Amino acid sequence: MTKTSTSTPTGAARPGAIGVRNPCTGREDYWFVPPTEAGLAARCRELRAAQPAWRGMGVEARCAAMLRLADAFDARLGLLVQPLTVDTGRTRVAAGEIASVVRNIRRWCGRAPALVVTEEFDSKVMPSLRIGQQLVPYPLVGVISPWNFPFALSFIDAIPALLAGCAVIVKPSEVTPRFVEPLRQVIDSVPEVARVLGFVQGGGATGAQLIGQVDAICFTGSVATGRKVAVAAAERFIPAFLELGGKDPAIVLPSADLDKASDGILRVSCTASGQVCLALERVYVHESVHDRLVDLLVEKGSRLGLAYPSLDDGPIGPMIFDRQADIIDAQLDDAVAKGATIRCGGKSRNLGGGRYVPATVVTGVDHGMKLMSEETFGPVTPVMPFRTVDEAVALANETVFGLSGAVFAGTLEEARAVAERINAGGMSLNDAGLTRETFEAEKNSFGYSGIGGSRHGDAGLLRFFRKQALFAQRGAPATIG
Repeated sequence: MTKTSTSTPTGAARPGAIGVRNPCTGREDYWFVPPTEAGLAARCRELRAAQPAWRGMGVEARCAAMLRLADAFDARLGLLVQPLTVDTGRTRVAAGEIASVVRNIRRWCGRAPALVVTEEFDSKVMPSLRIGQQLVPYPLVGVISPWNFPFALSFIDAIPALLAGCAVIVKPSEVTPRFVEPLRQVIDSVPEVARVLGFVQGGGATGAQLIGQVDAICFTGSVATGRKVAVAAAERFIPAFLELGGKDPAIVLPSADLDKASDGILRVSCTASGQVCLALERVYVHESVHDRLVDLLVEKGSRLGLAYPSLDDGPIGPMIFDRQADIIDAQLDDAVAKGATIRCGGKSRNLGGGRYVPATVVTGVDHGMKLMSEETFGPVTPVMPFRTVDEAVALANETVFGLSGAVFAGTLEEARAVAERINAGGMSLNDAGLTRETFEAEKNSFGYSGIGGSRHGDAGLLRFFRKQALFAQRGAPATIG
């Protein structure tokens, strides 16, 4: 695939322009100017003004409008995939992001009408009272999305919020902003949605200003930035829904099918070059099968080629954010200095200006190494043996994170018995990363992996409502006596 820019170098001359690095070439080749604080406030006022009519349409009409947006995404796929590919250095994953958003819209539209309902009932305490409850959407929801899946994670919260009747403003990461302009063209083709869904390009300052303009904030990203978002939201007394980092464990019991386990582990460790919050970053294997599993991981990992010089040459693409490659290199250096062995892969490579980290398997690790305690966010699979199930559970839970994880065993019952002891929101049994495949079950983030209502299951939509109770007195009001 040709690596092209989506803008011209003249953009660099604009006052206040932010330059964007191409992950394949390492060069800045796109520039944008973030809105002023007054401009952002004005855009938020426009969205707020349109929200009552959007809410008044009713959920069925909102679903119809959103389904038209899904059809527009399908019809304009090429327009959206090209800049997203440049943003991320990925081809199939870029198309998959857009497809996942289309599926998500259609799934939510099939479920929302059953959730957005009012209730009425007679009081059991005061028979003269008729009690009604209505769902009141937050007028304006803000979404701050990350660079690893810029399209999909811009919409994961926006879709249910829109169907709830909210207006939404999204600020994608300044690391991957190229898709925003083409996306606006597609959104504009569905005027009802365009009036209540806005995208703004900006950096950290714009994100901070956004929190001051909205009634609820959704953030996906690092723990460090998530803390700042939580504090800013708390100061304004608005809800914050935070999905943060992970250090997901996998436990492989001696009864497991090692061939299947190695496939699942490598897939989730290396998909999207490991730039996934729920990537498996710690693998604990029973000592009796440790060496055999490592051999399989090394054999299969060594076959995973780099997406260079063409993005179609292999599944391991460039690191989107070059500083992440520095973090990975530092973790590998720390591990080796403390006795670990790199069995395949290794530190990042500069190819054509891009930073590529090959699929890497590391043994001889322990929890005194950064590789086993800090988020890696790359295609690195450290493997550590254990003797007993109790030891494996203790190791898996020895973390500040609690996003998801996996257990591989001879039977699903055996895997479940262990998974139920892991402090993580979503556990896959005899597979890995299944929380990415379906959003049907509610799950919460444990520890520093996040806070706020589940973005999965029915709660993913219901969290955008406040409940209002209406008490109708059918008799005479009581007197003070």
